[in-house]
Amino acid sequence: MAKRKRGIFKTIWAILWRTLLLLVLVLLVFRFAPIPTTAFMLQSDYPVKQTWISIDELPPHMPLAVVASEDQRFPEHFGVDFAAISKALSQYDDGDGLRGASTITQQTAKNLFLWSGRSFVRKGLEAGLAIGLETLWGKKRILEVYLNIAEFGKGIYGVEAASQHYFGRSASRLTMNQAARLAVLLPSPRTRSPNNLTYYLRQRVDWIEVQMQQLGPDYLKPILQ
Repeated sequence: MAKRKRGIFKTIWAILWRTLLLLVLVLLVFRFAPIPTTAFMLQSDYPVKQTWISIDELPPHMPLAVVASEDQRFPEHFGVDFAAISKALSQYDDGDGLRGASTITQQTAKNLFLWSGRSFVRKGLEAGLAIGLETLWGKKRILEVYLNIAEFGKGIYGVEAASQHYFGRSASRLTMNQAARLAVLLPSPRTRSPNNLTYYLRQRVDWIEVQMQQLGPDYLKPILQ
């Protein structure tokens, strides 16, 4: 019995370290190479539209818009915002359901490797992968990948495909208002359009633009250089 348990343990350990090694190798490759697809794209019910664009080709207000909207502490945390998680857990204990608290790094990890839905298991995997991304990629690459794989509509992934679809122009030519209108899609991209916003979403766009102005045009400069 003892030998059998040791054998099972060795098998599990061998699978685990090989999986981790493969993951590290994949992340190292994609530290530099464009990412051809993601778990979310493979799970999509719609034809996938995506065109990769370098973050250096984007106007500074495009990455600033998503940071202002989704994760204003992005330059400061190491992939996981523990203060936001604590708040989300408190709300969960109060009966509000498990919600929010995902940083841009966690969202990138989820989109790349995981699945939609809310559970402690997925959140745990998401957090671990996020720390790995911060370690191996750094902030600039994480933000670049996020902007290229986030869903902005039914089967529309990345800001370049979204900009072409909604505004008929490259993301390199987006105005500040258009960037904010794309950012407002992210929490629920399949039910929103930047060209047909509700009153609440127009207010949200105004709020994002105010946040962008308060953060300032140089807010992301240290991590984008």
